[in-house]
Amino acid sequence: MSTPIGNMADITLRALETLKVVDLIVCEDTRRTRGLLAHYDIHKPLISYNDVNKEARTPSLLAKLSNGESLALVCDAGTPAISDPGFYLVREAVKQGINLVPIPGPSAILAALVVSGLPTDRFLFVGFLSKKSGRRKTQIRSFAEERGTIILYETALRLPKIARDLLEVLGPDRRVVLARELTKRFEQVARTDLENLPETLKEIPLKGEFVVLVSGNTK
Repeated sequence: MSTPIGNMADITLRALETLKVVDLIVCEDTRRTRGLLAHYDIHKPLISYNDVNKEARTPSLLAKLSNGESLALVCDAGTPAISDPGFYLVREAVKQGINLVPIPGPSAILAALVVSGLPTDRFLFVGFLSKKSGRRKTQIRSFAEERGTIILYETALRLPKIARDLLEVLGPDRRVVLARELTKRFEQVARTDLENLPETLKEIPLKGEFVVLVSGNTK
């Protein structure tokens, strides 16, 4: 189930109704989800589900589903199972033939793409790149020939290193768009090219996580 990526008003009516009727809400961070529920005066039991405990908690959650209980899977913000531990639970539920119902809504990927000004008819979502430079450059080379828009997630602290690797592998001419704080008060979208990206990074606050979009190979 998708939840707001910033602005609380972006939650859908269907999502609110679902949160009110399920038996249990499975969430990445109970503190974040509890804040969302409090905002809409919803009172339901929560259980955390993250990269640390996902393997241990999956069997009991699947047992609940098999016994007829209803669960809502949410992440801290946006759509669960996208670069998110929720994928593990979804995959295991599919293996057991458990019925899954998507409740669509906010997504940082699509929100950033539609305001980027880059082509939207074809895109490749890569997610987070490796923390190691050598492995990261190998990943970048793997999509260097992609014709569609390339979409990455990245933390503010690692963004300067990513910028250098993108420039080294892809060259200076690719257009690049940085989106931060989407739907929030200080929402910002910066547009530049890989050659000037290091200078652009000096002009914007490097806080939180970014959606990074790079134009595809048009040569």
